[in-house]
Parts: sequence; structure tokens; C-alpha cells
Amino acid sequence: MFPLISHPQSWTLFLDRDGVINKKLPDNYVKSWEEFEFLPHVKESLALMRTFFGRVIIISNQQGIGKGIMDEADLNDIHRKMCDEIALYGGFIDRIYFCPDLAERNSQNRKPATGMALQAKKDFPDIEFHHAVMVGDALSDMEFAAKLGMVAVYIGDDKQIIQNNKHKIDYVFNNLKEFSDFIYENNHK
Repeated sequence: MFPLISHPQSWTLFLDRDGVINKKLPDNYVKSWEEFEFLPHVKESLALMRTFFGRVIIISNQQGIGKGIMDEADLNDIHRKMCDEIALYGGFIDRIYFCPDLAERNSQNRKPATGMALQAKKDFPDIEFHHAVMVGDALSDMEFAAKLGMVAVYIGDDKQIIQNNKHKIDYVFNNLKEFSDFIYENNHK
């Protein structure tokens, strides 16, 4: 049974962005609002989950900035419009953290390193990582969750990642809607 049952609203939901909230662009980066496309039912799912999580935080590696493909103003524009759309459905994102650093820099902020979570904890001291869920579509998201003692929720169907990392993955769903439905069902028995 999912651990939120006995502690609703005292938990924090950490979400990756690309591949969880919006479609990934194959071998490319979402560089503008015109390229941003919500995955099906994400806005409704975020509104539903907001009723079960005290905080909803996005943490995202965005090395397109480090590569000079886009800049922070582009990313901030995407995030502002994304949050506006989510709000129209009754959802709310407390904060967005991103790491613009290139993978080869071994930044303490780039997942699977924990820098963005530690910044969130600094900004929101009531966050307890053992009362947090990380939802992501990459192994780095699952490693990030494991380092912090979070519940790790993998979104996707990559059988190799799932099979080879069972010790790092607590739950597997095809998409965010399946996860939000699961949370709803387990809190309304």
C-alpha cells in the first residue's frame, strides 16, 4: 500500500519535467513555448494530486542552456506559461528548480546529484525527504530519489531500466495520470 494513506498533505511531490509533464523531443530540447506539449491528462492529474501533496515541486536538468541552444529567459517563459496552464485546471506548482549545467561538469545540482532537492529544503524547511515522492522517466531520477530516501516512481515502459533497477524503483506507471489515479484510489478506500 502506498505510504501517503496515513499522512496526506505532509508529503512533497517532486516531478521531473520532460517525459513526465511534457513530451520529450527526440535528440533535442524544448526551447520555446511553441515546442512545449503537455502529455495527455497531465493538467488534470496535477490538480488531483495537489489535493494529496502539501507541496509540488519540479526539478529538471536543462543542459540546453549550458549548450547555448536556449537561455534562461526562454526557459522561464516556458515555465511561466506551463504554470499558467496548470493553474487553469486547479493545479499549482510551488517552485521549479533547474540545472543548466552540462552532464560532463558533474554539477552537484544535476540529477542524480541532490543539489536541487537541498535547495528546495532550504527554501521550504518543512520538506522531509522520507515524506517525499520523486516521479521521473529516467534512471537519474530514480537514483536521485534513492540518495534522499524518497519514494521512487518511474514513468515509462523501458523494460531494461525497470528490470535492472528494481532496488531503486518503488512503483512503475505508464504516465502521470495512472499515478494520480493510483493515489486517488488509495486515498478513497
